[in-house]
Amino acid sequence: MKRAAIYARFSTDLQDERSIEDQVSLCRKYAERESLDVVAIFDDRARSGGSILGRDGLLALMDKARERSFDVIVVEALDRLSRDMEDLAGIHKRLSFLGVEIRAVHEGVVNTVLVGLRGLVGQLYREDNAHKVRRGQAGRVGKGLNAGGLTYGYAPVAGDPGKRSIVEAEAEIVRRIFRDYVDGHTPRDIAHDLNAERITPPRGRAWNASTINGNMQRGNGILNNELYAGRLVWNKVRMVKDPDTGKRISRPNAESDWQATDVPDLAIISRELFEAAQKRKKARSVTHPNQQRRPRHILSGLLKCGACGAGMASNGKDSSGRIRIRCSSATESGICPDPKTFYLDTVEAAVLNGLTAELRHPEVIAEYVRTYHAERKRLAAEADRKRLRLERRLGDLNREIDRLVDAIAKGQGDPAVLGPKSTLLDGERKKVAAELAEAAPSTEAVALHPAMLARYEDQLTRLQAALAGGIRDSDTECAEAIRDLVETVTVFREGSRAGGVQVEVSGRLTALLGEQAYPNRVRGVWGKMVAEEGLEPPTQGL
Repeated sequence: MKRAAIYARFSTDLQDERSIEDQVSLCRKYAERESLDVVAIFDDRARSGGSILGRDGLLALMDKARERSFDVIVVEALDRLSRDMEDLAGIHKRLSFLGVEIRAVHEGVVNTVLVGLRGLVGQLYREDNAHKVRRGQAGRVGKGLNAGGLTYGYAPVAGDPGKRSIVEAEAEIVRRIFRDYVDGHTPRDIAHDLNAERITPPRGRAWNASTINGNMQRGNGILNNELYAGRLVWNKVRMVKDPDTGKRISRPNAESDWQATDVPDLAIISRELFEAAQKRKKARSVTHPNQQRRPRHILSGLLKCGACGAGMASNGKDSSGRIRIRCSSATESGICPDPKTFYLDTVEAAVLNGLTAELRHPEVIAEYVRTYHAERKRLAAEADRKRLRLERRLGDLNREIDRLVDAIAKGQGDPAVLGPKSTLLDGERKKVAAELAEAAPSTEAVALHPAMLARYEDQLTRLQAALAGGIRDSDTECAEAIRDLVETVTVFREGSRAGGVQVEVSGRLTALLGEQAYPNRVRGVWGKMVAEEGLEPPTQGL
């Protein structure tokens, strides 16, 4: 009997969980009729068929297919595998290469023509559904109803889909935000005040400037929302799926595509107050930071505040031109319990010195050598096992083909039956021979020569000098080199000394060499380096 795997999927969490069990039951009955031995079942619950990304069940099925764990995949219908033409064709192409057959309960054995037709139908169905949903949303907006999503200051009316009512407590906060902004307060100041009074934000743990200010192009943020002035605007953005990641991202639509409806019963502020806020926003508008040419610092995106865990960003310069850094939560929301400012160059020097010292440590070098040998042996053994399996299969195929040819030559069988079988086996033999030719040759672990370790030490010295120069010059290549070694840099206040800073570095090499490689063993990180602000930091011990 051929070994079979069953795959089942349903699209959204609004569907019944029984959908999976029903599909599996249907596929089992099909397998029994076709004399297939079901050896595995894979499923994806509440996962769209528009992408293979994020579908653990399908990815696990493909992994097992590569291990030749089954010969046939049974699905209720091809759209269970994918509703995307590219993905469905790719799945079929890879399974065909592996010699795994796809069978659909309602369509039988799947071939290239069926994959093309079903892939096209599935994608058209998905796109048509999206158009229908948007048409329905546009109709709701035209009636002044909510097309989806929650807005601060409003709550849905129970039993009346699309209707919203004003939440007076939140509405008063909205009025306060607009009044304060028009009176000259900045979004950052308003966020600080709201957090200080422990007023619950729309989402997340705290108010920040972006919650209030938003983005004018995308039309988000409290100050940009015309609904507060009694005008419902829809279709400012559209959602598209990134084909490489499977994630939905928003894209702004042209203003001509927006749809607006007056809803005076939902007005929280006057039109005059809203227009006054827009006038001030335009007066304060500057070039977006993403459009400004700014040097990239060596630790950009890696710094975290030791007091609250938020990210850290530059916070101006002192009179000598030294760049300061500060917790983003302290700057944007005012909620950091220890909002201290640090000097960027002090933190960079501490990280660089500590990193170099740790990599130079004898235990790290010894662990590097040990891990190198272990990895080389593992790869060699894996390659040898694969070659041995392929060589055995090739031998079996050669013997079977020879037996069939001899039988045909001696007239011991029907050539009409034995001939096609021999051709099929020959096709498999060519595939196996091609895999064998591409398989990595047997390798032996190569010992690291002592001179190589001396060179390693020399390279570390030159690396430190090069990176130090890169820090001064804001070199992008140096920033990328640091990112190959460092995952996060957490900055703490050093309480034992005035102006002291303590830096905890989490390294990516931990995942490769393991925590035992790092002598300090500080929660699996490289350790803590201490430098005194305002002084040239010495080489740090860990």
